[in-house]
Amino acid sequence: MPTLDFKGKNYVYAHHLSVPFRSLNIVPEKSLPKDGKPNMGDNLIIQGDNLHALKALLPQYAGKVKCIYIDPPYNTGEEGWCYNDNVNSPLMKEWLKENANPVDRRIDMEAHDKWLCMMWPRLQLLHELLADDGVIFIHINDIENHSLRHVMNETFNENNFLCEMIWRSGGTSSEHFTVEHEYILSYAKNKKRLPYFIFAEDEVIIDRAIKKISQKNPASEITFPVGIRFEGEDKEFSDEIGGAEKTYITKGRLKCKNGLLAEEVTIKAGWAMADQIKTFLRGEKVFDSKGQRIIEFFFKANGVLNYAKQKETFHPNSILANATTKNGSSEINQIFGKKIFDYPKPSKLSKYLLGLTARGEDIVLDSFAGSGTTAHAVLDLNKEDGGNRKFILVEMEDYANDITAERVRRVIKGVPDAKDDSLKEGLGGSFTYCELGKPFDIEDMLNGDNLPDYESLAKYVFYTATGHSLDDAVKPAQDYFIGETDLFEVYLIYKDDLAYLRSNESALNQEKLDVIAGRKGTKQKIVFATAKYMSQSALNEHKVTFCQIPYAIHKIAGN
Repeated sequence: MPTLDFKGKNYVYAHHLSVPFRSLNIVPEKSLPKDGKPNMGDNLIIQGDNLHALKALLPQYAGKVKCIYIDPPYNTGEEGWCYNDNVNSPLMKEWLKENANPVDRRIDMEAHDKWLCMMWPRLQLLHELLADDGVIFIHINDIENHSLRHVMNETFNENNFLCEMIWRSGGTSSEHFTVEHEYILSYAKNKKRLPYFIFAEDEVIIDRAIKKISQKNPASEITFPVGIRFEGEDKEFSDEIGGAEKTYITKGRLKCKNGLLAEEVTIKAGWAMADQIKTFLRGEKVFDSKGQRIIEFFFKANGVLNYAKQKETFHPNSILANATTKNGSSEINQIFGKKIFDYPKPSKLSKYLLGLTARGEDIVLDSFAGSGTTAHAVLDLNKEDGGNRKFILVEMEDYANDITAERVRRVIKGVPDAKDDSLKEGLGGSFTYCELGKPFDIEDMLNGDNLPDYESLAKYVFYTATGHSLDDAVKPAQDYFIGETDLFEVYLIYKDDLAYLRSNESALNQEKLDVIAGRKGTKQKIVFATAKYMSQSALNEHKVTFCQIPYAIHKIAGN
């Protein structure tokens, strides 16, 4: 595959790995939370350098973002960095100064090289955050379109390219032509895992995936992995399920926790579509005998396997002409009563693209948030179809609170003078406002400087050890357990107390090892602590890998 070389690439190629982790500090007075309680599980608006913000999101959101929708700088200015809405970005210029980034200022860099050096590490982190069945949409114009396409092929793989859409954004006079279009590049994280696009309003058919066992429909066994969606409250089945159309659990337990299958289980039944179930479990696209796409197989609250299929498959047109920047300007004027940006994106366009892929409780990320159009579109979609999509916005400029967050506040509460009825009424919703904390300097921990709280460190060590993020809030447990993957169980012995960290209580000893080994399971156990008073043979006996904090935190599982 051809790759693009540019000045500074060798400096930024792996820069995203050296960016320090930072905490995300909640700012209650700038938040608009549910029940008056800001929390990290809510919609998020983050103010700060988006490179550092994306790194800060990894421990909780790696591999979980269903749709990334960004409108980065178009590099249209004659000097420095310039957003497509003509708002100068001093932080972008600061990033390219010596000691602020890995690019040596002595390199004679052109504008294209600088732009690529800025985009490269951000795209690497966005790739890590995107779910396996996720999509990224990127607005761009013809100045950097060709460069971005090459870099996206290298980052996301050219086989995951979906489309270069043409958006009729409105006329802008240039030297010889009136340019009335821009581009939107779209890539999948893994094209084989990506379902076909659907409208939020499309009819979805739900039905059982089992039939009565008979000579024509004999029973067979299928093993279901952890993570299959499971409707209803936490529940457990261990024998036979159903009425005339019975299913039998032959190995393991059919256990539901937090809306997902919590344990691997083997089930024997007269399957209605055994081949399609197996194809789905391999992560591939599935169709029924009529060619209709099966969206998913899932367990109902009664333990019976069901499927959801789309009545029709939708193939969106690559030329988009449903809204222009004039519509975006009109929206801004209705919300603020004045002009804010020259060329803001219209929420109708954003809503259309997000509606193709984000459903239910999917997460949408915009790391160049600008005026907050993406949040507006997400809230509009949720109100329209009853979904609970979540948005995460990142804006580095000073207007993050006064424009980005303020727009979201107003569309949530309602704009009395708006012409649009839904905007006048208000879209509902909430968000928590955050700012970037100090760098998470693990080397300074035992000096007592900037000690992280238990949950922050737990999420950090879990991600660095496994490459996965933790789903739930983490609190200190008597057995030190913080979470597990298919391969590992992870434990943390820690308190954000300097005296404790300097005492023998923070070390792994025989008593603590006995507690950890008492947990059932055959997975490798990774234990983080300040020291160990155990022989390696004793640890090997219980399949324990010891990692010292603060000096030896590292990724155990590799990339």
